[in-house]
Amino acid sequence: MAKKSKALVVGVGAERGLGAATARRFAREGYHVYVAGRTLEKVTKVADSIRATNGSATPLEIDATHEADVIGAFDRAMADDADGAPADLIVHNVGNNMPGDFREMTADYFEMAWKLGCFAGFLVGREAARRLVPLGRGTMIFTGASASMRGRPRFAAFSSAKMGLRAIAQSMAREFGPAGVHVAHVVIDGGIAGEKLLSRMPQRAEQVGPDGLLEIDAIAETYWHIHRQPRSAWTHEVDLRPFKESF
Repeated sequence: MAKKSKALVVGVGAERGLGAATARRFAREGYHVYVAGRTLEKVTKVADSIRATNGSATPLEIDATHEADVIGAFDRAMADDADGAPADLIVHNVGNNMPGDFREMTADYFEMAWKLGCFAGFLVGREAARRLVPLGRGTMIFTGASASMRGRPRFAAFSSAKMGLRAIAQSMAREFGPAGVHVAHVVIDGGIAGEKLLSRMPQRAEQVGPDGLLEIDAIAETYWHIHRQPRSAWTHEVDLRPFKESF
């Protein structure tokens, strides 16, 4: 009997968030999902919600900017054990898009934005490559943003980090695609109808109206589709936005 497939989703926060929606989507396909994030209470709630619907999940408390934490998470997810075969589906969903006044921006703030948006992606991507290349298969998906493509006022720190993450994804795709590892970068070009945005700007959904924000489950569906693409027609980069969003 074949062992259960496993996935690792790094950057899971609130239950109503993209990381959680992605973890739930993979679990519905029979994956055992390692739900990884900085806050144990939050990742435990997400894992519990998956198990409540007969899914399989393990919460992992990690800081994706800490090398030892990332290595430890991959050690768990890539083990061939009772939870299943080594993970073949990895998602990096870490980032913080808080704006900052460029003239008042501190070095610590800029470095923090880079660590979350870019350095964490390097750590997760490196470990994914180390573990997936010997298997000759697997998918590594990076969550990007509008800032991956262009800089905007007050978002210099976030944009520089996200552009760097995009470069990591491109470099990995070109290096490890021929080894059988599918590396994809998803540009989220618009606001996400999740807890993070709606708790900060509760009026946003009403302002933009129906279909004015990206739904988290719809984004997660694209992530699953990327993983299931035939090798003869892989997507490296896809951009997602509400049909009402200008671009």
